[in-house]
Amino acid sequence: MELAIISDTHVPGRASGIPDWVRERAEAADHVVHAGDFATDAVVDEMRALADGAFTGVRGNADGRAVDLPPVATAELGGVEFVVTHGTGDRIGYEDRVVDAVASHGGPNAVGVAGHTHELLDEVHDGVRILNPGSATGADPATETTMLTATVSAGDIDVTVHREDEW
Repeated sequence: MELAIISDTHVPGRASGIPDWVRERAEAADHVVHAGDFATDAVVDEMRALADGAFTGVRGNADGRAVDLPPVATAELGGVEFVVTHGTGDRIGYEDRVVDAVASHGGPNAVGVAGHTHELLDEVHDGVRILNPGSATGADPATETTMLTATVSAGDIDVTVHREDEW
């Protein structure tokens, strides 16, 4: 199973739209995970359409009540449990907040997916793997436009970073 992992699109506030290369990877994936800060329900609908309904998403701090998604969602995909949260708050303590969300909502081997910082991250913190795809539109304060894909099968996960200039 192939996942497209996206976050912090901020359309239309900080970006004019989802880049074509991100759209194409999302359409090709079996499931799309978005870690929040869409900015509008229209972008949520666009991501759901790209995913052909195979979609897990959460509300970010820039979404407010306009986006009708939960603050935390879980999904079992390819034998891997994902806990998706935005990670809202100060940069200091970010990893701890994501780990806390995973501990509260997932099992012992769950993977945390979060956004908010607009910085790529794939690391283990306090025994929990945390994935942050950065910003799929390069929205400020990002220094580049990025997303992740993950191949998941029988509980194994292989993550790949994608940058705009590689497409």
